[in-house]
Amino acid sequence: MIKQITNIIEVPALRKRVLFTLMCLAVYRLGAAIPIPGINGEALRSIFQAQSSSLLGILNIFSGGALGQFSIFSMGVMPYINASIIMSLLQGAHVIPYLDRLHKEGELGRRKLNQLTRYVTLFLASFQSFGLTIMITKMPTPGGIPVVTDPDWFFYTVTVLTLTTGTVFIMWLGEQMTEEGIGNGISLIIFAGIVEAFPGGFVALIQLIKAEEIGPVKALLFLLGLAAVIMSVVWVETAQRKIPVQYAKKMVGRKQFGGAQSFLPLKVDQSGVIAVIFAVSLLAVPMTVVQFMPQSASGQKISSFLQGGGWLYNSVYALLIIFFCYFYNSVSINPEDLADNMKKSGGFIPGIRPGKPTADFIEWVLERITLGGALFVAAIAVLPEIFRRQYSIPFFIGGTALLIVVGVALDTMGQLEAHLIMRHYDGFLGKKGRIKQRWFNVGGGV
Repeated sequence: MIKQITNIIEVPALRKRVLFTLMCLAVYRLGAAIPIPGINGEALRSIFQAQSSSLLGILNIFSGGALGQFSIFSMGVMPYINASIIMSLLQGAHVIPYLDRLHKEGELGRRKLNQLTRYVTLFLASFQSFGLTIMITKMPTPGGIPVVTDPDWFFYTVTVLTLTTGTVFIMWLGEQMTEEGIGNGISLIIFAGIVEAFPGGFVALIQLIKAEEIGPVKALLFLLGLAAVIMSVVWVETAQRKIPVQYAKKMVGRKQFGGAQSFLPLKVDQSGVIAVIFAVSLLAVPMTVVQFMPQSASGQKISSFLQGGGWLYNSVYALLIIFFCYFYNSVSINPEDLADNMKKSGGFIPGIRPGKPTADFIEWVLERITLGGALFVAAIAVLPEIFRRQYSIPFFIGGTALLIVVGVALDTMGQLEAHLIMRHYDGFLGKKGRIKQRWFNVGGGV
């Protein structure tokens, strides 16, 4: 590991990217610690301690504790993710022809789509920040102490403007990290927020063991289970279904070209952490809407539903994850394009005719491996929360957090590996590690 870190330092371009990413994450963590004036921090902390396992607690973890302190970055990247979902759904459903044309215009069209996504983000951030401000001012605390002592029009105006500006700044920061740094900027921001809560959780576990409130055997079983979950997530995230592709031989003059055999790799979990993030973001939308009708019967039912832990909430959450796994695959992978490109290059799948039969076969394989990957991701996201309630795990470290942390870590390490190999350095895996990974991928294939 020390050698690989030294290799990163020796490559000027890669070193610059890594330092830029770390600097951006430091700026984000600094902003997450700056609270908005007029907030009773003690009363706010008591609310989030009582609702650590609810959707509100999950959003607090996603924001790196910023929501629990009601800081200037309390909204996090959720409005941007919701805007991305809306734009993706509109493109996938072919509702607006203008968006379809932009999608086909290459780099220029992509920039225009990004600009439209930013506008939608600004609108959603304004709407959600207003709803969040109302929620904070009206939330009951265990001690009966109000979170905001004097919620006048000036407080509402300043808070909404601050939260909206903070979201726009985080969106810009994430885009800069993606372009100038390493990894996906938005995912790394969520990753940093989740990882920030891990040390405190393990410290709390040690303190409970010392106080004999939890036995060492139970704590050891929990840690072993955590390690098993992490290993299973890594296994599925790296698993691939490799479809063999044979290229026909061609004679050009007196030389023969082609005839090689290759593979079309299809990941079991193609969406990675995107499906989980999208599902959590979509569940956060009703929470904002409820704040405008808190006393109504329907609003109280929705609030009770969003507390989490019930079978209905877990079922909806799991179904959303499965839906977004399939939706992401439908947007990112086009079997017809793959079949056409394969046919143009003289490739074919043994036993399958080129053209539409090849596209149908790829789609058939993709649907089945996606089902397995989606069910696994949904189970990892839901089951740890059920076990936590059943066996009273003393701190929140749910499957959603683990999926995002492991997925983002694997993606970032993969990009670092690619940069090092491109410059003829050994990556984090090394030569032996890459051989093992190739075997691991084949073994983990479905």
